[in-house]
Amino acid sequence: MSASELAELAEAEELRKRRAPWGVIALLLLTGLALIRNGSGEFDVGPPQPASAAAPDSRTNLGTFTAGPAPLAFSAVDRVRIPAIQVDAPVTPVGLNTDGWVGAPPPEDPNLAGWFTGAVSPGENGTAVIVGHVDNKQGPAVFYGLGALKKGNRIEVLRNDGKTAVFETYGVEVFSKAGFPGERVYGAKGTPELRVITCGGDFSKKNGYDGNVVVFARLVAVN
Repeated sequence: MSASELAELAEAEELRKRRAPWGVIALLLLTGLALIRNGSGEFDVGPPQPASAAAPDSRTNLGTFTAGPAPLAFSAVDRVRIPAIQVDAPVTPVGLNTDGWVGAPPPEDPNLAGWFTGAVSPGENGTAVIVGHVDNKQGPAVFYGLGALKKGNRIEVLRNDGKTAVFETYGVEVFSKAGFPGERVYGAKGTPELRVITCGGDFSKKNGYDGNVVVFARLVAVN
């Protein structure tokens, strides 16, 4: 095994060790992830908001899916691609910040997404989480177009183990930060799932964005 492969294995193991127990993470996600709101909102036209037709139906929320690929093992994440909205971005690990909230990628890099290492990695059995900013003071950021996704759009997550986990969108919704439905968003469905999250809803100078756009997706292929 080469030195670079050994280094990747060591990095993956270190990330795994830093992952907190899911019960703790669920509470933090419920209260903390909705605080990703660093967008500036200082544009003539705000980011697209999800159409009502894109909301998951009740059967989808219950997880009645056709069986997909077998779950993958743990792996750190390299990139995320969403062809429908021209996203092709590197991914950096994010955890909890000094205040105990889920962190976000540095806002000064507009084309950077974050994989929350406190949950599963994309492709593992469970619900993986990728976050990113909608904008910054310079303009639109990586997930500016997230609300424009439709059911059936594909999300490709390139993993450090060389596999690409391909997810299919089955719902896109915007939730208020005050009433963020943590269990609905992050609860396990018994299959590998992905949530991609950015801020959305109305914007004010005082409070920032008042909601989060959440994309619901499930694993449909492994390349």
